Amino acid sequence: MFAVIKTGGKQYRVAADDVISVEKLAGEPGDIIAFESVLMVGEGADATIGSPTVEGATVAGEVVEQTRGPKVIAFKKRRRKNSRRKRGHRQHLTMVKITEILTGGAKPKAAAKKAAPKAESKPVAAEAATSAGGGDIELIAGVGPAIKKKLVAAGVTSWEQIAGWSAADIERFDAELNLRGRIEREEWVEQARELLAGKPPRAKVDQKAAEKSAE
Repeated sequence: MFAVIKTGGKQYRVAADDVISVEKLAGEPGDIIAFESVLMVGEGADATIGSPTVEGATVAGEVVEQTRGPKVIAFKKRRRKNSRRKRGHRQHLTMVKITEILTGGAKPKAAAKKAAPKAESKPVAAEAATSAGGGDIELIAGVGPAIKKKLVAAGVTSWEQIAGWSAADIERFDAELNLRGRIEREEWVEQARELLAGKPPRAKVDQKAAEKSAE
């Protein structure tokens, strides 16, 4: 089932577990947000179209992060007037993960868990244990902290998940997370399979090779 919601003057087609970027909303990561301007809900013959909104329908989402969009340059010049103006702008955005599509006046559930602790506060022993268990996707070359945050928000937290991606999964995640072909270009699936097989991370192998060549 999907719904069409309106927020920030724009409309979004959403389904459960979708991660969307909307104009800034108040809230901290982990907070639950309710979108009550639902223009359409359902699917196929069971779809309900609002006039203008669907009565009793609500879409709930969890704040993933507060971020900013790409920089936009506004440049204006008046010919032969020695007049020009250049201004930059970065729109404040909120990344939201859709959790529920509710009808019949149902209310969204409260957050079941708090936001995960930051990586910096994790003890070294716990971090090593996580890596041994195949949970540290940042060991895949090309997955930095920012991309790891996007993957975790999309529900990807282990090497096993990445190793099992199909071509359709790769295409979907590449489009949803705006990775611009990095998954195939940097061979994330192959790297995840190598890590599961007990091989060292490629980043460390490449670093050792570079140190040997420098000697």
